[in-house]
Amino acid sequence: MAETLAGKTILMSGGSRGIGLAIALRAAQDGANVVILAKTAVPHPKLEGTVHTAVEQIERAGGKALAVVGDVRNEADVHTAVDQAIGTFGGIDIVVNNASAIDLSGTERLEMKRYDLMQDINTRGTFLLSKAAIPHLRAAANPHILTLSPPLNLAPHWIGDHLGYTLSKYGMSLCTIGLAEELAADGIAANSLWPRTLIDTAAVRNVVGGAQQARSPQIMADAAYAVLTRSAQQCTGNLFIDDEVLAAEGVTDLTGYNPAGFTGEPALDIFVDPPALART
Repeated sequence: MAETLAGKTILMSGGSRGIGLAIALRAAQDGANVVILAKTAVPHPKLEGTVHTAVEQIERAGGKALAVVGDVRNEADVHTAVDQAIGTFGGIDIVVNNASAIDLSGTERLEMKRYDLMQDINTRGTFLLSKAAIPHLRAAANPHILTLSPPLNLAPHWIGDHLGYTLSKYGMSLCTIGLAEELAADGIAANSLWPRTLIDTAAVRNVVGGAQQARSPQIMADAAYAVLTRSAQQCTGNLFIDDEVLAAEGVTDLTGYNPAGFTGEPALDIFVDPPALART
């Protein structure tokens, strides 16, 4: 990796906890600036962390941070976050589309308000935050857009199991492919990153049902760091899996990301097939 993230400014949606916060903390170790656009101004009764506690953690880790309380679904809030990033840190080098909503209900049971929420946060939010930052990314030395979304696995069982959620997440990945092509001439990279295994986050604990076989969010943070320090002109248009990114960096022993005392194989994440299925 030829670069660090020292002095780089990251604009992130979400990030009060989980994978987004882990990515921000890894960047902070280099001395990066992180602007977090999130709604969590006050503690959630069931979830740890707010946008303000995230800022405190980022600064303790060695970075600078700015909290912007707002909603990635709201165009005015997104432009406020962009303006505050520019006003505070002078530019935007990286966009991380981290905010996401999940509901794994089948089609008949999925309420339309939940469907709309997923579409608005996941696909529309990714499109909007990226769009708003593009003029400023053009001025950056090594600009990246990184979206936390899956490979476009068209196996019918993934699409049929939870169609509403799949549409919203695949929409994020389509944003990556489209932006990479559209922005190639500007030297702006667009990539997606997805975990091979479950990750110990609030969503996994509350929606999937436990994190006993889940890896630490640090694996996604380390993989994101590897992608964001690569050349934007040479690394774009990819739908990455975390362990493949790390393997390319020479990291093949992943046991350090497993739960303490866990000796088995972590459970595969959604949209990721076992190797035998992936080859068919």
